[in-house]
Amino acid sequence: MKLNLIQIILIAVLFYCIPSETFSQDVDIIPYLKKIESGKVDEVREALPDLKDDYLKSPSVMFLEGVLTENGQEAVVIYQNIIDNYPNSKYADAALYRIYSYYYALGLYESANGKLNQLIEQYPNSPYIKIAKQNRLPSNPEIKSEVPGVDSSKTETGISGKDVNDFKYTIQVGAFSKKENAVFLQSKFEKAGIYSEIREKLVAGTTFHVVYVGKFVSVEDAENFLQTIEDKFKLNGRVTEIPK
Repeated sequence: MKLNLIQIILIAVLFYCIPSETFSQDVDIIPYLKKIESGKVDEVREALPDLKDDYLKSPSVMFLEGVLTENGQEAVVIYQNIIDNYPNSKYADAALYRIYSYYYALGLYESANGKLNQLIEQYPNSPYIKIAKQNRLPSNPEIKSEVPGVDSSKTETGISGKDVNDFKYTIQVGAFSKKENAVFLQSKFEKAGIYSEIREKLVAGTTFHVVYVGKFVSVEDAENFLQTIEDKFKLNGRVTEIPK
């Protein structure tokens, strides 16, 4: 939808005078969430562009976009943006819980536990804490469990019906002789809510610290997310198989 000059001026004034988190109080996305729950996903998807135009930088609309995003790792980026920039918004705890659920479903229990601790610390009254605590983080990382409270038939995490062993591909985003440089790059991804790991690789007598981002079922999924990585972090990566 197009905005006339008066609308643009009014929006500029609002941005100058009112903190961005205030917008979330006036955006009711519950009707849209109910439509998604009842299976009218396409209807909500069609309405999303207008919602994003009408409610600029609304964390509630961002959350709705995350729910509609089928690629789980792209959804995590959206949810993390809400947590980082709109921590007091209505759906911030729900966004954090969804990141926790995503990591748990991938079998990344250490990352999941970190998000659970953050949920407890930042949102001690959140109803999602009780749901999350139903999950028992296994001491054996090879154990794969279902996620209580999450309907596996839906695309809440973007990995419906997938087992940890189904993930074959990842994205290599850097290789450094100095571990400190690899750790710095990894921290940038983790701050954005994106799973990342460092592995050592011996090449011609030199040990390199290789930074990988994400886990994917198909090459196509990895290549799609690679575009997100390159746009967001301004770096070049390549799709590769997950190292054994």
